[in-house]
Amino acid sequence: MIGRRGLLLGAGALAASGWMVAGADEASLFPVVETAEGKMRGIVSGGVAVFKGIRYGADTSGKNRFMPPQPVKAWTGIRDQFDYGNIAPQIPADRRRDYADLILNDLQPGGMGEDCLVLNLWTPEAKATSKRPVLVRFHGGGFYGGSSNSPGGDGEMLARYGDCVVITVNHRLSSLGYLWLGDEGPFADSGAAGMSDLVACLQWVKHNVAAFGGDPGRVMIFGQSGGGAKVSHLLAMPEAVGLFHAAAVMSGSRLVAMTRAEAAKPSDQLLSKLGLTRKDVRKLQDVPFTALLSAQADVEAAERSRGEAPRSFSPVMGKAIPTHPFTPGAPELSKHVPLIVSSVLDERTYRESRFNMSWDDVKAALTPLAGADTDRVLQMYRDEEPKATPFIINARIITDTSFRRNAQTMADRKAVQHAAGGAPVWMYLWTTPSPAYGGRYGATHGIDVSAAMHDLRFPLLGPDAVYVQLADQLASAMVSLAASGDPNNARTPAWAKYDATARNTMVFGSPSNVVSDPRKGFREYWASKAAGAED
Repeated sequence: MIGRRGLLLGAGALAASGWMVAGADEASLFPVVETAEGKMRGIVSGGVAVFKGIRYGADTSGKNRFMPPQPVKAWTGIRDQFDYGNIAPQIPADRRRDYADLILNDLQPGGMGEDCLVLNLWTPEAKATSKRPVLVRFHGGGFYGGSSNSPGGDGEMLARYGDCVVITVNHRLSSLGYLWLGDEGPFADSGAAGMSDLVACLQWVKHNVAAFGGDPGRVMIFGQSGGGAKVSHLLAMPEAVGLFHAAAVMSGSRLVAMTRAEAAKPSDQLLSKLGLTRKDVRKLQDVPFTALLSAQADVEAAERSRGEAPRSFSPVMGKAIPTHPFTPGAPELSKHVPLIVSSVLDERTYRESRFNMSWDDVKAALTPLAGADTDRVLQMYRDEEPKATPFIINARIITDTSFRRNAQTMADRKAVQHAAGGAPVWMYLWTTPSPAYGGRYGATHGIDVSAAMHDLRFPLLGPDAVYVQLADQLASAMVSLAASGDPNNARTPAWAKYDATARNTMVFGSPSNVVSDPRKGFREYWASKAAGAED
């Protein structure tokens, strides 16, 4: 038997190791919250209460596959929300490119399955009286991959730093979320199922976030890359009206949805690979998701072989998505929603791998785009940053004609709406390069994600003083937008609104400051080429 002395020694050892917390009890370490569906228990980490794997929708397998999300059934007792739920079925992240290891998308705990309508929540105080701003983040990975279970989706640091509630979300992807199966019948809106999942998540937030200390009247949605594309669509979805009050689109400005005519081809291809026709679509609900993913992978192979992100299965216009998100203009449905739009200087380096490109290689790639202007335009880029490698310049050119062009168009269209009485738009450009691999990727796609989440443990940034300051500035702006509808705050330099004349843009660099129409010459040149192509 252990005597009193042994018990005291054991208690002392526990206290010394940090396992005993003065004044702590079960309720403070494992807070219980009552939601509209039932009670759930979280766990406190460093003063932040964490609730993982919360179901906001029913299992999407079987009869629920391709259908709009169904509600969660109420339960009795208390559910423990200590672990991540499923990630959506998807092709695993490929680590054969160095960039893949910089974003850690291969690390997605929780298992894979169709019971994937889950969210994760972090709050400094799980009390209904708190009324903190709420930031809902949608993960990247296009519409085909990723999850909020990866390290980049951890909301603890932002919740603590910003004194806010942070929510991250999983939802259906690729063919399970965006396979168009015809205009009529029970699957008429199957091409928008994944986006309808996000609406269901926001409905859950509206009904339940107050119990976790959040203010349902101050909800901001944001996301980078595919997450930004999801925000773009939600801004134009009728079912999402009133469910959020601010938004940020980071390197993911999506101007158009897939039309049903465009969606028909990959849909037919997938059915053919499974030995089915449109008359057999109900049989698709019985096909193992592994078989569905295999057929999907074949359809997407051609896109991947061209070095493109898969687009075969992405949001399709229909009842849930009646219009393009930002074409021909900013959506009227969200004209009252203040918006941040962004890009980073060297987005496209994330998909390029010819690190030893020569200037002749760059010229050869530029010629089809610039024609007789090739030499002059290439010299413009070289003059902008004389020490930049051919690899960086090539990627920057691609960025200017894709990511940045879309971001500028989105901001311009929102600015027109603001001039007519709508909410304002702010724009930023991140120029500080990543230190990874000796800086060869420049300011690459995704470099601002960890800064926005105020979490600097990832290899794209790291805890250098410069990046700590940038994280303070960007995260503070995001929280301020959620809290007040304006990103201006004490930690970020004064940030003027964007308009089509001054084009004021926050340049996150060393130091950060607002610049009127940064890189104007490049914007004007590519805008003129785009206008000429449309004539």
